[in-house]
Amino acid sequence: MKIKFFLITMILAFAINGGAFTINAQTISFAEKLQSYLEKDDINGAIGLYDTIPSNLANDVNLQLLHASLLISANRAKEAALITKNLIASGNTSKDVLEMHAEVAMASGNKGEISSAVKTLLDIDPNNAVANNILGNQQALRKKYKLALGYYKKSLISEPQNEEALFGCGQMNYYLGNLKDSKANFESLLKYRPEDSQAYLYIGKLYADDENYHEAIKYAKEAIKLNPSVSDYWIDLGQYQRNTGKFDEAEKSWSKAIELEPDYFLGYTYRAGLYDEQNKIEEALKDYHKVVETNPKYYFAFEEIGILEFHMKNWAVAREYFMKANAINPSSAYQLMVVATYLLENNRFEAKKMAELYIKNGNKNDMNFSKSIDYNMLRLYKDQGPVGLENSIAKELEKLTDKNKRGKMMYYFGLYYELRGHPEVSADYYNKITKMQTPMFFEYRIAEWALQN
Repeated sequence: MKIKFFLITMILAFAINGGAFTINAQTISFAEKLQSYLEKDDINGAIGLYDTIPSNLANDVNLQLLHASLLISANRAKEAALITKNLIASGNTSKDVLEMHAEVAMASGNKGEISSAVKTLLDIDPNNAVANNILGNQQALRKKYKLALGYYKKSLISEPQNEEALFGCGQMNYYLGNLKDSKANFESLLKYRPEDSQAYLYIGKLYADDENYHEAIKYAKEAIKLNPSVSDYWIDLGQYQRNTGKFDEAEKSWSKAIELEPDYFLGYTYRAGLYDEQNKIEEALKDYHKVVETNPKYYFAFEEIGILEFHMKNWAVAREYFMKANAINPSSAYQLMVVATYLLENNRFEAKKMAELYIKNGNKNDMNFSKSIDYNMLRLYKDQGPVGLENSIAKELEKLTDKNKRGKMMYYFGLYYELRGHPEVSADYYNKITKMQTPMFFEYRIAEWALQN
């Protein structure tokens, strides 16, 4: 929501030129103090000053609207509502008053008041910027980006330089993939509001989408220069630096994001991935544990911990985290890893019990599960054979057209033979996996590690 501020110097100029109130020492003192508080962004100080407002200024509409704006900024919407309601009740239905009343309604979250205030403004002007921005914001929150864009465009019909509408158009166009229009919106916004750090950030995203990471870095740095305390800005900068091979700088950017917002998982996620790529296993694990601490539903972090612990042959710990990942996002891959860790501990009893449980749950949740290669692979791990099932799976693997699925299942087939004491067969499957181009499955890494041992 855009908050309107009125320059005290303009109020004084109005008084000097024969305004409705009398200029005197008390008026000047109030105006100067109010100006000082506003320049320091001291909202509470400015609000408190209204307790001493001179009687000749108390009824000035601009000052009352400023008071309402300040109250909204201080999350005191109920008090702000009293001001706009009193103005309307006294017969003041100017555009400024009605627009402020609509913004107060939005701040209070009163759906009935919002609807009524917006309707009143649209009845006067269907392209009213405040009303259409409110409607645009509502649709954006519902992720109905095309509808939101339509409302922001209406705002620009009546106010071509409206900053909130320009930002809204830029953001919605970005989400809708209208990248050229999005860039034009944000560049227009910067003409009127050159201090808008988010506009710089979005232009950086647009360059990054075009894989022009060097330009993206420039805009991300400009955003940070304007507002260095936003962790998301540092996260984006780190991504662009990572994509240009500036790994040390990326690490510093993500570390800064973590410093600014230690309870936000994303900075840890990116830094953990970087450490993982650099084979800094201990550092990566430490960050992945922070990810699951700050975002317990992010199952990819549980998966990554499981992978690294598996690599270090910590079977019980790896199993714990694959089970946690499976609890959030059930997957035959996690289930097979759980069963495999038991087999690696020579605990065939628990391995068989877990495989039976996963088969039972799979059949319960998917009528076609018993016809899948996932089902057959779990059966293979449960029964450790027979040869007929091995041959059947080998044929199924050849028929799989989904490359990632084929690669994943080849790994588990290879691991099965490794567990059965046939390293030459398992190595053959691992080699096939590592020759695949652009693999998108975690088992690829484990196959690489297995061949290195």
